[in-house]
Amino acid sequence: MPGSIGPEARHDSAPAEAPDPHEAAAIARVQRGEAEAFDLLVRRYMRTGYAVAFRVLGHREDAEDVVQEAFLAALANIGSFDTGRRFGPWFHRIVVTRGLNFRKSRGRRATEALDDAGVASGDPGPAAAAEQDALRTSVAQALGRLPERQRMVVQLFELDGFSGAEIAGMLGISPGTVRWYLHEARQALRGTLAHLQETAR
Repeated sequence: MPGSIGPEARHDSAPAEAPDPHEAAAIARVQRGEAEAFDLLVRRYMRTGYAVAFRVLGHREDAEDVVQEAFLAALANIGSFDTGRRFGPWFHRIVVTRGLNFRKSRGRRATEALDDAGVASGDPGPAAAAEQDALRTSVAQALGRLPERQRMVVQLFELDGFSGAEIAGMLGISPGTVRWYLHEARQALRGTLAHLQETAR
């Protein structure tokens, strides 16, 4: 809705979350030389790290490679990490930076973003399956027409469930800019997909 700042504002207006004490303790142990304590962070952030990398790269194997590199970079730089901060935003920023650098060096591959979004489970009939394929193709094309930063914000927010504040930390922009990107992207997608609403009537 024009003028709406969307549900992400609830996240952005909330106080910053305190670091998880278990994470802080694990990081402190790693900083003292107990590298095995890093496993806790890997287990907690492997899934979200992959989700972020996939939104940057659009390719599964590349995303896996980048997440591994990001964990290694985080481990290498853990000595300078402030345990009074949350690990997640710092790590996700490393993933984004590594992903962008990886893409520049390798070139972009065909996106698979809509494959991860999935469709309803079950075995739809031929007509329903064709309709789902057409919808997915239209949404993929509409996303592909968005500027890169807007597309990443929409996918991270709508498909992966990150808050506006989390996305702002990943991309190094303000929460207000995230809200603006979401608003602009939704407006553009509504216009691009308007024909689907017409044909559904």
